[in-house]
Amino acid sequence: MTVQDNRLTNHEVTICLAGGAVLGPFNATWSQGEGGDVRELVREYDAWLQGEKQQRFKFHLHDTYTNTVHTLVLNFEQVTGICDHVRLRSHEGT
Repeated sequence: MTVQDNRLTNHEVTICLAGGAVLGPFNATWSQGEGGDVRELVREYDAWLQGEKQQRFKFHLHDTYTNTVHTLVLNFEQVTGICDHVRLRSHEGT
């Protein structure tokens, strides 16, 4: 029997820029069904750090707490780091 994981993971994303500026933190929520680009942002940046060409510049971070979407347009050449702080839900009954 397969159990689908539709639980939300709650992220707090902070982006550090060249020169010392900081964007965020942004609250963002991700689930299997929908949830914006929070995980893709980190994956794309990691691939860029490994030498791949940047494929995307626009990322949407969905915040279900405030029912808003943060749209980030980023040039990875100006990004020095991304912090993705994930708040995990506790497992009940374990």
